[in-house]
Amino acid sequence: MSEPQGSESTRQLPVIEKAAESELGRSTAAADHTPLPTLDHGEDGDGRFWSARRIPAGVLALLVLLAAGLLLYDVVAVRAGRPAMHWRRSLARELAERPLDDTGVLVGAGVATALGLWLLVLAATPGLRDVLTMRRAHPDVRAGLHRNAAAMVLRDRAMEVSGVRSVRVRMGRGKADVRAVAHFRELDDVRADLDATLADGVRGLGLARRPALSVRVARPGRKG
Repeated sequence: MSEPQGSESTRQLPVIEKAAESELGRSTAAADHTPLPTLDHGEDGDGRFWSARRIPAGVLALLVLLAAGLLLYDVVAVRAGRPAMHWRRSLARELAERPLDDTGVLVGAGVATALGLWLLVLAATPGLRDVLTMRRAHPDVRAGLHRNAAAMVLRDRAMEVSGVRSVRVRMGRGKADVRAVAHFRELDDVRADLDATLADGVRGLGLARRPALSVRVARPGRKG
């Protein structure tokens, strides 16, 4: 895969996924302004990328391992004729004596419920909101473009419009918010050129779902 031509400021690592090997790879190619070819059956990109959730999974696995190891050690110690650890005796006594409407019991149950809901949300949502799914050009490869890279591409395209002094682009999952400052030419003319240029730029990103454009043009503020 050859590297497309682009400015150094707009290069960002796209996300590449090979479906046949079920692996996520990364390419150093920058977003091209030429629309990518698409497959008839893969135009939607098969949805968003799913995060591996390595940090939450690692923390949960470590906590479960520590708790299981401590409990197993205590059970083996009791089987060997030694008394149970103080924390297990205290926990058993508290669970037997404290009523269910006790403040400590309610707080503990609330914390456990919140953690459980958080884990369920992590398991049921894809994550990776910063990666925009691109159209498929090959049946075994999925590509994604980071939102920051897409915003930089649109900003560079907007700066090519005559009369534009500065541009700020905020790229969301479904909308590109563009704020431009024009220091000469009529604002309506600059706005029309920006609409055409940015629409072509959005098509050139090769995204599976093209974001809507919101373009605003203003004069620079007075100094002092």
